[in-house]
Order: sequence, then structure tokens, then C-alpha cells
Amino acid sequence: MANKLSQHALKDVAALVHGYTDLSAIQESGPLIITRGEGINIFDESGKSYIEAASGMWCTALGFSEQELVDAATEQMQKLPYYHTLAARSVNPAIELAEKLTALVPIDNAHIHLAVSGSEANDFLIKFLWYCSNVRGTPKRKKVISRRGAYHGATIVAASLTGLEKNHQGFDIPLPGFLHTSDPHFYHRGLPGESEDAFVDRLVEDLDQLILIEGPDTIMAFMAEPVTGGGGVVIPPKGYYQKVQALLKSYGILFLADEVITGFGRTGTMFGCESMDIQPDAMTMGKALSSAYQPISAIALSEEIYQTLVKGSDQNGNYFGHGATYSGHPVAAAVALKVLEIFERRNLLNHVKEMTVYFAERIRSYMQHPLVGDVRQIGLLGAVELVADKTSRQFFDPVGVVSSHLKKCCEKHGLVVRTIQAGDAVAFCPPLIINEAEIDEMFARFNLALADTTQWVEQQGALKSGKKWHV
Repeated sequence: MANKLSQHALKDVAALVHGYTDLSAIQESGPLIITRGEGINIFDESGKSYIEAASGMWCTALGFSEQELVDAATEQMQKLPYYHTLAARSVNPAIELAEKLTALVPIDNAHIHLAVSGSEANDFLIKFLWYCSNVRGTPKRKKVISRRGAYHGATIVAASLTGLEKNHQGFDIPLPGFLHTSDPHFYHRGLPGESEDAFVDRLVEDLDQLILIEGPDTIMAFMAEPVTGGGGVVIPPKGYYQKVQALLKSYGILFLADEVITGFGRTGTMFGCESMDIQPDAMTMGKALSSAYQPISAIALSEEIYQTLVKGSDQNGNYFGHGATYSGHPVAAAVALKVLEIFERRNLLNHVKEMTVYFAERIRSYMQHPLVGDVRQIGLLGAVELVADKTSRQFFDPVGVVSSHLKKCCEKHGLVVRTIQAGDAVAFCPPLIINEAEIDEMFARFNLALADTTQWVEQQGALKSGKKWHV
């Protein structure tokens, strides 16, 4: 191993603990070390370039070399590199960002709490709502329902909200009181001969039965990503959210929107809630909020939730016992403000809508490929699902081997895509600044990787055979 790995890779293996990684394999192979970025491209330590078709972790909306964001961070670092928003202190960038977000989010009279990561935002939101249940005198109303296949983060609470078993194994999660209902993935969860309308009705009935079994007076909230990201870029069928929201309202259950991936233009509107006709009681944001140039996230609370926090503060010794060192960090907030300014000044939403038309045309063309069972797309977010048999929609066995091989082939051809835990798919989530020529180049590289993977699958004798095999 020592002779094969670079000096930086050897240092990495010796010192750094990686997440969502095969910890044994990385000791032998080492990591892919990225040293710089330019536009939608990144470069490794050997100088090889890659189109980053996943925006890092779904986040680098403005690409990897936006000088205005660097300047915003530098200016704020020189002015005030750090101060907190605890104990009745504040900083101007946090104030301005909260004001801006209040005007943008689809929640009337929203109040904003700033955090560091999407995981932290989801964690804090549940903590706030538990507090509210106690203030309201409904201490038994603490359970939260999310969905199988969903990803909501890595903290203990956020990972409990997550509906991916691989993220639970060995960690003693989910915690009690975190429930999971059906995944609205019609392609894989729809029954033979079932219409999308019937599928939606069945899922809403499943949710209703879960609520009744647990007890409506124990269910505090339902959380969902408007479009499931890490769970497969799942776009629920028409009518799903309308019926879910009506059901929740009938029981007085809050709707929480996780906009960490879908927020800030990804689906073609500023927020995924607007694309999917969702009226949330609270929502979380992150990732593209700063184009990932600084770690920052946000929680938007309805007026009613905020006033309940105020009431609780009055009841608990005139003190709200929550805070974090980096909440409202001035440098992160300054960068986020610049991102929102760029969105408006460059009319970036209009650019996304224009590129969406071409992106959709290109990605949907893969439906004709013998290895592809389904293509899902909204805005500049999409997934290509691989199957062993297009007719039966049968997965390759074991699930995930083919998409992992395709990902490796993509990297060989200078393309970074994201594999999906919940199936055998690869996801595309390119920086929002991408243009038509770059979309063409992105899919040209994907074509080469898909051709390599198809040949490999045929050599394994697995296509349409259902044969179990391994790399």
C-alpha cells in the first residue's frame, strides 16, 4: 500500500476518519484528494479534472470559483471574523440574512434560527418542537413521522429521522418516537396494475393507519423532503402532498419541510415547497444557502411556533435554554447574503429554468437504454435508475453493485456522480451555473461510463438474468 499511495493519501489514512465510507477499503485504496476547483470542475492532486455533476454533496450551487463569495468572506473576516448571537448579542450579517430569509420562505411572518449544518438544523427543529409541546401542555405529543428512504442528516435525531437502514445499523438508532411511513417511490413501490392515484391513496391510508395505531395525540409532526435526495431523487406523484397535508391538518400534526437539498433554486423555484405545492409550518435550509463556501443552515418557524418559544422562555425563568457557538456566524452569514444577492442580480432562477429544459431532454433520453429502468428529474436534479430487467423492474442482485461500478467508470472519464443508497441509481445535481455546452460534456462523459458499465454487466451475464454476482 505504501508504495501506491501519495504522501498526502498516506497521511490521510493515518489520521483522518471518513464518513459514509468503507473504512477497511480506504486504508488500502486511499481517498481521491481534490486540490482545487474552477466553475463546475474539480481537480485532483495529479491535475486530472472532473465535472462535479453532484455539486459536491448536493450543495455547491455557484460552482467552485465564485470570487464574489471569496471577497464577501474576506471582507467580513477583516471586519469581524467571529462573534456570537447568544445572550442578547447579535451581528449585522445574521440580522440581514434572517430578514432576507423571512421574506423568501413560504411561511408567513417567519422567524429564523441560524445553525451550521442541515443535520443540526433538523436536530434543533425537533428540539424546539418538543419544547413547544411541553409549553402547550401536551407533553405526550412528541413523536415524529418521516419516510422510508429519506435522508435528514447525521446527528442522533437527524439520523433517527432518516429512513435508510444503512445509516442506522450499529448506532442504536432510530431513537424511540421516530416513526417511518411509506416511501412515495411509485416506480419501485407501486403495485402491478396500480395507478398513481391509487398509489397515493394507499400511501395516505398507510400514514393514517400509522397515526391511529400510535395515537393522534402522540404525533407532533411529519417531516419530508419535497423531493427525496439521497433516497433516490424521488418525486412523489401528483396529489400526494395535497392529500398528506389534508390528513395531517385533520389531526393537528405539523408539516416540516427539509429543504436542505431542494432549497435555493434546485427544483426550478426558490424552494421545493413551491414546486410541490407544500405549505409548511416550519422548514430547514442549508447547502446551497452559502453554495457550501461556508458551513451554515437555517430553520424557518411559523409565527405560532415562535410565540410558543417566547411563552416557554417566560415560563422557564425568562430564559430560552438553547444556543450554539457558531449560530449566526458573521462570515458564514455574509457569504449567504452574497449568494442570495447573486441569485437576484443574475436572475439565476431564470437561468435554472432555461437549463432545465435542456437537462431534462438529455437525461430523459436514457430511458431508451437497455440498462435503465427509470429516469426521474425536476429542475436541475435527476437520477438514472439501473435495473436487471426493464419489464419486471428487477434490481440487480446485490443492489448497488452496478451503480457503484458505473460511478467508478464515470470518475475514470472525468465525471463525478452520486450513487443512491436506496436503490441502484446515480444522481445528477450539477452546479446551477451550468450551461448547455457543459451539460453536453457532462452527458458525453456519462455515455462513455455507461457504455463501459453495460459491457461489464454483459460480461457478468447478469442483464435480464437475475443472476446473483459480485464485483
